[in-house]
Amino acid sequence: MLQTIHHIAIICSDYPTSKTFYTEILGLEIIKETYREERKSYKLDLALNGNYIIELFSFPNAPQRVSRPEAQGLRHLAFSVNDIESAIDELNAKGVTTEAIRVDEITGKRFTFFEDPDQLPLELYEI
Repeated sequence: MLQTIHHIAIICSDYPTSKTFYTEILGLEIIKETYREERKSYKLDLALNGNYIIELFSFPNAPQRVSRPEAQGLRHLAFSVNDIESAIDELNAKGVTTEAIRVDEITGKRFTFFEDPDQLPLELYEI
């Protein structure tokens, strides 16, 4: 039945800031940008390495979702990287603060967290 995750939808509070973060900081590619006048809303389709991955939306007056303390529901998005130190250095050079590297006690793999402009937790997971 299910084959893959098709995309993840993110609603942001400041569209220009989030667009810059996901495209210029994280390097996602713009597939298509649409403004819906009737909704006063942007929809930005983004790809990672040529694969459609994120829909970034803006809606006027969307309520804030609490990220902390950890609650039920979707917790974070994780991106795989080959070299976690290099990825952290690149993010830090672009002004993004990352947490200390931790080791997954089950897999032995290294990972770290950082946040998008709306404090959505994002993870780098070394493969």
